[in-house]
Amino acid sequence: MKKYSLSHKRYLRNLYLKDFFTHLVRVLLLLAIIGLWELSASKNWADPFITSSPSRVVKQLVALISNGSLWHHSWVTLYETLLAFGISTLLGTGVALILYLLPFMRRVLEPYLIVLNALPKIALGPLIIVWVGTGTKAIVVMGILICIVITTISMLSGYLSVEKEKILLMKTMGASPLQILFRLIIPASFPDFISVLKINVGMSFVGTIMGEYLTSKAGLGYLIVYGGQVFKLDLVMSAIVVLCLMATLMYALVALLEKCVKRR
Repeated sequence: MKKYSLSHKRYLRNLYLKDFFTHLVRVLLLLAIIGLWELSASKNWADPFITSSPSRVVKQLVALISNGSLWHHSWVTLYETLLAFGISTLLGTGVALILYLLPFMRRVLEPYLIVLNALPKIALGPLIIVWVGTGTKAIVVMGILICIVITTISMLSGYLSVEKEKILLMKTMGASPLQILFRLIIPASFPDFISVLKINVGMSFVGTIMGEYLTSKAGLGYLIVYGGQVFKLDLVMSAIVVLCLMATLMYALVALLEKCVKRR
């Protein structure tokens, strides 16, 4: 059993208190926002028909749960998001690795990557529908297009940021290019990979919802569009709340993966 000095125990206690206080303030801030939102609606400081309110959102969620539609629409969005998240992460990481191994191709394609990253992907919506049809395919493709370019750029930057001195050291020790790749380049870029996963959590949801805005018969994006069309803003806010919870859960899973790998 490890024995810590008094100063180290004090440092650990202060670190724990600091972390606890940070989480406490986060929770209190959220409760304050919810309370102010409910108060403004109940006092008619803001029109509850336009802004809705926490109590109305809860009632709407209970209604959606009772008729089973919440689980159906949430699963459709989650399924499409997970597909876009997984495919774009794998493809983007693979393309970045190929570009790293082929410097000439990297120099040729770099301007195109920059242009594609700056292009509003929603402009490609009509083309996507023509190319792959409507429904899940179009929505997943939209999510992939949102994520894949930023994944490629971020991972390529991570590969290129590995210190040249370490690469040179492995070469002088007789390491082959594959050994350098799998024992140095890829492990050293793991923090960048985790950052990409965290970014893609939000971006994949953005792409999925954008796709559901264009073409969908189910999903949280469909509920948002439908609620806006019939002026049921409680339904819109309920779908947004569920989206926030789903994105938070996915982000927490990525953070948990990061902690598990770092402990090894």
